[in-house]
Amino acid sequence: MIRGEKATFRRRLGFIGIGYLGSRIARRLVDAGFSMVVYDRDHSKTGELAALGAEVAMSPEKLAREVDVVLSCLANDAAVEDVYLGTSEILRNTKPGVQIMEMSTISPETSRRLYQAARQRGVSALDVAISGSTPAAEAGKLTLFGGGDREVFEGATPIFRAIASQWFYMGPSGSGVAMKLVVNTLLGVEMQAVAEAVALGSKLDLPRDLVLDTLAKTAVVAPALTGKLASAKKDDYTPQFAVRLMHKDFGLILAAASQFGLSMPATEAAAAINSKEAASGIEEDFSAVIHRMEANG
Repeated sequence: MIRGEKATFRRRLGFIGIGYLGSRIARRLVDAGFSMVVYDRDHSKTGELAALGAEVAMSPEKLAREVDVVLSCLANDAAVEDVYLGTSEILRNTKPGVQIMEMSTISPETSRRLYQAARQRGVSALDVAISGSTPAAEAGKLTLFGGGDREVFEGATPIFRAIASQWFYMGPSGSGVAMKLVVNTLLGVEMQAVAEAVALGSKLDLPRDLVLDTLAKTAVVAPALTGKLASAKKDDYTPQFAVRLMHKDFGLILAAASQFGLSMPATEAAAAINSKEAASGIEEDFSAVIHRMEANG
């Protein structure tokens, strides 16, 4: 969406889950001119959006009754199932014709269950998985992977333009989150490889800052990780993509592989180190495996 251009998408949006990514996405939608209702179980997280003009719902059920499109960005499969199918009963409170855009990283199976349950109530559901951390979300430069009915996905283009630089329709329900698991396999394994390379550089008596600066300028480090090297120079592991979320994603990836008897030795090794870091209980970025490899090397 062009700077200064306001949305002409007339349907009212509801957003559930004002976390690291959800808060940035919801803010961009408000700034773009969308009529918004927001909800988070931690009501303090909705204050900034309320100041910008969003209505705050006191419950998911109330939000569902007032909007035409429900977007959600939640922590895991259990949270998604609870919001839509469990105690919050979003589906019981939506009217036919409402669209759901579920943006959490969850299993394809959970996405397909939500799709089928929504369809039975005359509601459409997309899984629109997000690739990109908080800086990309703030800049509206996310990448999106969609699963569900193509025409519904294509009809959501005005929303996508406000939050993403590119979006891809991947196929039927569950395909969007499936692609996210593919992408995060590379992300997690590459981050572990970078951590090991940095630790090796130190053992070879190379200046740490020089190693980090030089790696960031080489073609072998993915663009998504170059900013992590700059933060690591300052030993700054403030979460942009929390290690606990990468830990959850590794679990989804390996569970999917196990269903097909697929061996993923590099992923399993990276997941083991990530798991040790996540077990610290510290809310830090997934790039903190750099610190772990340096400390244990």
